Amino acid sequence: MKKLWSGKKANGYAGFAIFILVFFLIMAVAAPKLAPHDPNMQNLLLRFKPPFWLSGSEPGYWLGADHLGRDLLSRIIYGSQISMLVGIAAMFVSGVLGTIIGLLSGYYNALDHVTMRIADIQLAFPTILLALAIVAVIGGGLNNLIFVLGITGWVPYARVIRSEVLSIRSSDFVVAARTIGVSDFRLLFRHILPNIVAPVVTIATFQVASAIIAESSLSFLGLGVPVDVPSWGNMLNQGQLYMESAWWISVFPGISIMLIVLAINILGDTWRDGMNPKARKR
Repeated sequence: MKKLWSGKKANGYAGFAIFILVFFLIMAVAAPKLAPHDPNMQNLLLRFKPPFWLSGSEPGYWLGADHLGRDLLSRIIYGSQISMLVGIAAMFVSGVLGTIIGLLSGYYNALDHVTMRIADIQLAFPTILLALAIVAVIGGGLNNLIFVLGITGWVPYARVIRSEVLSIRSSDFVVAARTIGVSDFRLLFRHILPNIVAPVVTIATFQVASAIIAESSLSFLGLGVPVDVPSWGNMLNQGQLYMESAWWISVFPGISIMLIVLAINILGDTWRDGMNPKARKR
């Protein structure tokens, strides 16, 4: 593991990425303790109150208030829970599904033709449009959103894992295990899978960032989590009408999305480069 963080790029950016991720993780876990106000508490007398450094701000409302007088900082803190939950849960669903399909496709030629054609069909549609169409049919909500993002994100796992399995299924240790009568199930999940963990982890890292962006996009369009749930996508949607008069309603959630996605992508790049011997020499 140490060699994964030994490159110059990792030394320069990984610390920043870890700090940002830990910051948002603590924010999500300790939201009830950190939020200064109830995120859904409305006070029309405080609507459009600006952040603390601008004139006319309200004490205790550090990042200002939205169009209903709700504390923006509290809503951003609670919104981190939605982003973290959707990102990690969707990554887990798509990772398990894609890993299983990739292992079976790479090991069984007959199944490979079917699954890869299905993958090609899905790749013909932009992921966000496919998710948008499915959500429009089955409805929004947190559970449906996780399900949709999970089942639309399996293709990268399946294609990469399939190629890895194809390259190692004729290796000596696989042939030896098959010779002594090891079952296909044990061979796939006990012997082959541990040898392809690195690309799975790399894909999973980027999938978390993609799921967070997808959740924010669908919520922005009104097809994600319910509008009364404080999520960053909902906040962007609600603040778009007030960009000229109350820019903070949209800007701060947008910055939060940018920071967490940037941090996750930096860690994904660091892991990928760390697994590449040529990249570690730079």
